[in-house]
Amino acid sequence: MFDMFQLPFMVQAFVAAIITGALLSYLGVHVVGRGIVFVDLALGQISSLGVAFAAFIGTGLTSIPLIFTLAGALLMSFINIHDKRLKQEAIIGILYAFTSALTVLVISKTPHGDSDIQEVLFGNILSVSWGKITTLAIVFGSIALVQVVFFRKFFGLTRSFENGENHLIGIFNIWNFLFYISIGLAIVYAVKINGVIPVFSFLIIPAVSAIMLTKKNTSVFIISLVISVLASFFGLLFSFKKDFPAGSSIVAILGAIFVLASIYKMISFAFTKKTSQT
Repeated sequence: MFDMFQLPFMVQAFVAAIITGALLSYLGVHVVGRGIVFVDLALGQISSLGVAFAAFIGTGLTSIPLIFTLAGALLMSFINIHDKRLKQEAIIGILYAFTSALTVLVISKTPHGDSDIQEVLFGNILSVSWGKITTLAIVFGSIALVQVVFFRKFFGLTRSFENGENHLIGIFNIWNFLFYISIGLAIVYAVKINGVIPVFSFLIIPAVSAIMLTKKNTSVFIISLVISVLASFFGLLFSFKKDFPAGSSIVAILGAIFVLASIYKMISFAFTKKTSQT
């Protein structure tokens, strides 16, 4: 089971996956709680658009995606829907669809269009270097520190969204802005290594699965982290044993964990209902 770690690139991929999954699974609890699931896909796609544009013009492979994503995060932090007929997810979903189309259009004009699209979607975590991992650790560690220091502020804001009190937040809220910037920075660096789909999966699936397994807020964060670690290990193991793409394998394992959590939730609900009737 652990023989894959005899290969240096598998060790590097696992470390990168653990760093990525740990922070994204934590941020995912806030994202799911706020009901803004599309925000990850949208920001990830904006980052990918930046990568595609940088490749098209032949410069700024790091700076341009960063500028694109932070601008998108700033824009999303100002979204505050007052019309009850509209949901924030709808606006973010439109932004995702629009940037997806632009990304495909730009990539189609690059020399390796099809392969570029595949790498944007699922990344190439098996080729990550220790230099990139170090950069990832520094950026993610800084974001995690901000989240820990101001945990009460961020969690209180998420609670406001859960309780339907987002209309009281106002047009601009510094903590809402910092939250979106945190997600934006995390996605920029995560997408470069993992791709859009694995990043989205790390952000959403552990959080949703954890919510299905427990009602305690603290436990949700812990279980979400454990799920991301397990998915990273078994996803890479599956990729190593069966010679499948690493990014797709990790997403598949995350999906399997979600299915198991869903089955547990249904059985638990049925048992509780039956007990209450007797």
